[in-house]
Amino acid sequence: MEFDTAMALFSDDCVRELAESDDGLRFLKLRSLSRREHLETLFEVASITPQASSARGMFKEAFETIAVDQEIINETISQIYASERKERRAKEPELVNQLYRLDVFDWGGLHQNSLEKTIVDNYVKKIRDYDHLSQSIENELHNSMRGYVLCSWYNHWTSILIEDIFRDHAAVLPAVGLIKKIDFFLNGVPFDLKVTYFPEGYIKDCRRENNQRPELTLLRQWARRNRVPFSTDLPDSRLLSDLWNKASDDPSDDGQQVLVELNTFRQKLIQDGQVNPSNLIRWLYENQGVRRFDASNRLFLVLIDSSNFFESWKLKRAKPLLDSEITRFLDNVSSSPGRSLKFTWEGSTYTVVSDAIIITKPQGQRT
Repeated sequence: MEFDTAMALFSDDCVRELAESDDGLRFLKLRSLSRREHLETLFEVASITPQASSARGMFKEAFETIAVDQEIINETISQIYASERKERRAKEPELVNQLYRLDVFDWGGLHQNSLEKTIVDNYVKKIRDYDHLSQSIENELHNSMRGYVLCSWYNHWTSILIEDIFRDHAAVLPAVGLIKKIDFFLNGVPFDLKVTYFPEGYIKDCRRENNQRPELTLLRQWARRNRVPFSTDLPDSRLLSDLWNKASDDPSDDGQQVLVELNTFRQKLIQDGQVNPSNLIRWLYENQGVRRFDASNRLFLVLIDSSNFFESWKLKRAKPLLDSEITRFLDNVSSSPGRSLKFTWEGSTYTVVSDAIIITKPQGQRT
């Protein structure tokens, strides 16, 4: 494969196609080393003096130099990662300690990935009076920004924590530089790691397919029967959590029976997903947002707190549990990891290699 051909495929997001050939896989690994300092280390490991001086030129030269084989590339990546990981490992216990200080995960109304738009739409374009704007900034935006920053901080550091669990494993070769749609290579297969929770939309769709009424409908009916007040202006996701918690605190048979039915259905979905996650994976691909759509190989890490589904976010910092379950998955992964799946998105069919690790915290166990 020619360098320009590989570059064109990569630019067209054909990561899966590249990974299917030795030359393509070698290109992807080199692409993760495409920063100048990493390429200099690569040539040093290979005992070769590069002719090129620019990062792109060295990248091309490395690809076209037969002596820079996958063994040397792997060795270089491992060496660079070990150096970077040493510092993070020393600070990891205190990082986990700090992550446990976050008690509430609330974006404060400033939606992730649309911060500027939310501020412009709700403050800049909506308020004409200067004093009103100043008051709104102090009374509303300040607290919202605090929530946004705290949630972003938590997501950033828990992502690094989780990624390092994968990257520390012998079956995994990290992508040490920023390379789109690849976090690591698992037994030579590139994967983009996605950490998520049990999707409420997936549960809703599965209930509809099984001729079951929506969870929110059942909880609203329970609340009205028992004259339990609730706010009708809450978004569905917040209202579901609100009513679920109220039913949990209600000792009546009516409330408990509703929750037993909802929990039983959810537990069956979880068990089915642990046996065969294909339906869940396909749903996750087909329900991507337009701005974030891609058909790369994805490894989904699905975190579920069976005691309180709405606090599953806390499991992102549960390092002993994550260590145990992720390592068990990686210890048993095949030489050809993942499963080939087709999914449809906006009228087109895509083929991917994907898998899911579903980690649950058993009911009754405290986080």
